[in-house]
Amino acid sequence: MKESVYKGKFLNIYTEGMLLPNKNRMKVEYVKHPGAVCVVPFLDEDKIILIRQFRPVIRRYIWELPAGTLNKNETIKNSAQRELIEEIGYKAKALREVGWVYTTPGFTTEKIHIFIAENLTRLKTEHEKDEVITSRVFTRVGIRRLFKKNLIVDAKTICALRLCRII
Repeated sequence: MKESVYKGKFLNIYTEGMLLPNKNRMKVEYVKHPGAVCVVPFLDEDKIILIRQFRPVIRRYIWELPAGTLNKNETIKNSAQRELIEEIGYKAKALREVGWVYTTPGFTTEKIHIFIAENLTRLKTEHEKDEVITSRVFTRVGIRRLFKKNLIVDAKTICALRLCRII
């Protein structure tokens, strides 16, 4: 039986008794997440836009790719386009899903869909009040340098950059 422990703005926490494939029972605690997108925005073959974002939970800025939570009644592709516009001020003429990852399957259902964005057009945009973001263009070599210096530590970004053969 599933029991709700907490309901938040977009996260819900549950406990649930489960029968495992080995026939043992256990009580599982997990965060139900609506899913998310992560976008690798290519200005050209060698230039990619990263964002430097303040993450309050870890109390520091980190380099990452534009990403965000899916909204209700929004397609995954539309979510990717929306996040590009909101976070870096670009719209993509071409968006292609290249894979997906479960972020932390030990305690959450969060699944992030990874997209490549190409043929970008600059738009005017404003960040949301709870986002502290700046964007910067890097070459593939520059991104590899950041990664080797342990300056890219965000799991979804690392997975996406690897899927695109950037790192």
